[in-house]
Amino acid sequence: MSSIFAQEVEQLTKKDSIVQSYWLVTLGVNIVDDSGDEFGELFDLSEGWNMVPYPSRFSVGRYFNNGLGLEAIGTYNKYKEGKIIDNAVNTEDIDYWGMDFRVSYDLNMILGETGFFDPYIGIGAGYTDANNQSRGTYNAIIGFRTWFSDHWGLDFNSTGKWAMSTENGTNHIQHALGVAYRFEVEKGLSRKGEEKLAYLEELEKEQQRVQDSISKAEEEARLLAERLQREKEAAELAAAEKAKKDAEDARRVALQTKINDLGSVYFKLNSSYLTSRDQELLDQLVTIMESEPNLNIKITAHTDSRGTKEYNQWLSERRAQRTVEYVVSKGISQERISYEAFGETQLTNECGDGVYCTEEKHAKNRRSEFIIVEF
Repeated sequence: MSSIFAQEVEQLTKKDSIVQSYWLVTLGVNIVDDSGDEFGELFDLSEGWNMVPYPSRFSVGRYFNNGLGLEAIGTYNKYKEGKIIDNAVNTEDIDYWGMDFRVSYDLNMILGETGFFDPYIGIGAGYTDANNQSRGTYNAIIGFRTWFSDHWGLDFNSTGKWAMSTENGTNHIQHALGVAYRFEVEKGLSRKGEEKLAYLEELEKEQQRVQDSISKAEEEARLLAERLQREKEAAELAAAEKAKKDAEDARRVALQTKINDLGSVYFKLNSSYLTSRDQELLDQLVTIMESEPNLNIKITAHTDSRGTKEYNQWLSERRAQRTVEYVVSKGISQERISYEAFGETQLTNECGDGVYCTEEKHAKNRRSEFIIVEF
């Protein structure tokens, strides 16, 4: 339920993706305002703006997946007779030439995908021949592109151009409008999209951890239910046998008590080898099984919680096998003795992972126990 809810609330959308790198070519027109007071009268179209009625601006550039772009721009224009140029009325038509280079940054890298609106800012430098005066310029650009597809769109921008030397002409503004075409387009996630993806991946991991925990609990519950069921069946069988033969039942009880009184085999830390004390205990178990030819038992092997679960499972398998091998070596048929390894899953006390316990307490968990399976 939580997984479905999370998917409904949060998921990656088109706005989380962004065109990251591409080549760009634009062709359009430019408008130059070199009136001398262009920053004071930005929209003085009749006296301050100059343009020609045909394509007069061409650019080519490369944009990278970090949002930066490099672009070279060539422009042509004509200062018209009667326009205000450098605070004076222009007396004749004068050609305008410009070659500029700029570095720009795609603001969608910060804002995320904004649909067809693609704003950017930039700085650069260039060379301009205007009003019969050549000059180097420092440039600042603000603009946006509007895209109709992954390849085609329109480019709108305005560039402030500051002369590197005041002796070579005044500052001026250049506006531009053009058709934009981009190719070799590569898409990826925006910064916000990457953050959302990282969040979704972490959410998925957490949900998986919860599911794994539930599965483990269900498995432990299943094992417990099976164990309880076996004990219940054994109890029912014992009750039926008791009703049929009290003496036989009493002997069985006495035999179980005798086995329980033997205690458990206890192993040293990280060891599956039997001590002399353990062998003596198992010798007593062998004696009991020899005296009761119909007695079948199961040996359950366990570890303490130290070490990884995988290692402890393997270690408990070794302990169970060595215990069985010893009993079989004493003449007991392999068919009469089985084993089951539980690793660290059935501790006898509170000494689980992360809990400090004395060595004496940990030792209580490193054991093999004996269960009557058939009598």
